[in-house]
Amino acid sequence: MPTTYLEAIREGLWEEMERDPNVFLIGEDIGVYGGAFKVTAGFLEKFGERRVVDTPISESAIVGASIGAGLMGLRPVAEMQFSDFISCAFDQIVNFAAKCRYRWQAAVPIVVRAPSGGGIHGGPYHSQNPEMWFVRTPGLKVVAPATAYDAKGLIKSAIRDNDPVLFFEHKGLYRRIKEELPSEPYTVPLGKAKVARPGRDLSIITYGAMVWTALEAAEALGTEGIEVEVLDLRTLSPLDRDAVCETAKKTSKVLLLHEDTQTGGLAGELAATLTERVWEYLDGPIVRITAPDTPVPFSPPLEDAFLPNAQKVIEKARWLHSY
Repeated sequence: MPTTYLEAIREGLWEEMERDPNVFLIGEDIGVYGGAFKVTAGFLEKFGERRVVDTPISESAIVGASIGAGLMGLRPVAEMQFSDFISCAFDQIVNFAAKCRYRWQAAVPIVVRAPSGGGIHGGPYHSQNPEMWFVRTPGLKVVAPATAYDAKGLIKSAIRDNDPVLFFEHKGLYRRIKEELPSEPYTVPLGKAKVARPGRDLSIITYGAMVWTALEAAEALGTEGIEVEVLDLRTLSPLDRDAVCETAKKTSKVLLLHEDTQTGGLAGELAATLTERVWEYLDGPIVRITAPDTPVPFSPPLEDAFLPNAQKVIEKARWLHSY
């Protein structure tokens, strides 16, 4: 039976809690209520209130308590109800969790789960993609899975990692994406991209929900004889720069796609990497498709205009292919 993206994360959490008694969950409404998106429904009944901890509405306290628990040998998984609210815990994440390894070689094995992204008409306070706040912070690992398989494998690897991991889950994928998962336990390594679709004419490098946008565009372009390779980054920090350069060398034309706003987005860093490392292989300009530099609109038509979509990708890809 196909497993949803949401259920895959749930399975990964469940398996790790059964495997390691030091793993526990902490966050707002994750116990009795089962979480804002029901990822943790049933965990309280199975694992008890000492390992499924409902908290007050204070993201700073949630992450601060998690850091303390991590320093004492536990492996907390903290949930932000929406990734937008992670800003309330910013100081704890970037000035404490991120720096303990550097300052005194202390492991802080915490995971911060952050449901992110638009397309649900949630408005500017429930739709952001704040991953770059943390990608640019040394000491943090940042993960953004696109598939159910990767969501499960990466959450398990994140929990086992000895450094703080920010785990961005796109809300629009929770119940929309389904696939058959292996019956045996597995993990997906952090820091490794994968080719989601092979191609020869042009590369689209992306992550999260935009992987599916890229695949939709690639399918349409294939009917026109344009074979597009789609690279799913999966982990944003550490970034698999070797995979980024390999796909660019293969196709010689690169389109960078993300749902985050443009200025300071990952596309800029990727473009710099490509320019520095594989400039001589490129046969066209590096193209960015991103959201504009505005807050996420609440109005459904405005949000549709704000978000990248397959048609926008197709138009830019056609232009780049013919360059």
